[in-house]
Amino acid sequence: MHVPFLSRLIHRGPRVSVVRLHGAIGMAGRGGGGLNDAALAPVIERAFRKGKPVAVALSINSPGGSPVQSSLIAARIRRLSEETGTPVHAFVEDVAASGGYWLACAGDRIWADDSSVLGSIGVISAGFGFHDLIDRWGIERRVHTAGQSKSTLDPFRPEKPEDVARLHKVLEPIHAAFKAHVTARRGSKLADGRDLFTGEFWAGREAVDLGLADGIAHLVPKMKALFGDKTRFSVHTPKQSLFRRLGLSAEAVFDAAAETAAFQRFGTGG
Repeated sequence: MHVPFLSRLIHRGPRVSVVRLHGAIGMAGRGGGGLNDAALAPVIERAFRKGKPVAVALSINSPGGSPVQSSLIAARIRRLSEETGTPVHAFVEDVAASGGYWLACAGDRIWADDSSVLGSIGVISAGFGFHDLIDRWGIERRVHTAGQSKSTLDPFRPEKPEDVARLHKVLEPIHAAFKAHVTARRGSKLADGRDLFTGEFWAGREAVDLGLADGIAHLVPKMKALFGDKTRFSVHTPKQSLFRRLGLSAEAVFDAAAETAAFQRFGTGG
């Protein structure tokens, strides 16, 4: 006897969990914006454990952000992959730069579009100096601290060489950790004789040639090529507050502006 409903259940195809990692990486404010480990933890957990997926696909579109949050998110993905024995494929959309590439390296394989931007393996600290401006306007800056280094890199005072040296002591270990992560994950795939850790970034095809990605491919057709035409997809995304979904919070507006600026640095619209 042929029972269509039971037949469909028996012949259902393999499941691939898709995790969307889109946007800048950083601590979440009260509005819940930004990619951060706290918000993504339940999402990533469900992706690996719900429905026994044959693979987890990361859809990545991020210009980077917090190195700590990048590290925490990537470490969580790797831990769950190892615990469940589930392979991870990272698919780069517009950009996986800086912390976005850190996330991509959580994948066992990295795939990109010809026009994707990958790389920017470096650390940056940027700001402005306003001391000439307040002098011009006759504004007196009054600062009182307990601790001689508490006002390091005060933007309303001239930059001090010792402050810059102190900042570099902070940036260099972070850069070293980034390089170690990429080297551990990509290993012998990385091109010999080329310094890939200068902060430079590349388009998809060249990134593949340099070993920063494994090939040119898009998520759905690649997963179906690997697991069959009957492959099903479950998309997992973090929950957002009602105000953020409607774009009504001031925090959402500022987050969107900052995120757009970060994407535009790599020639993408965000």
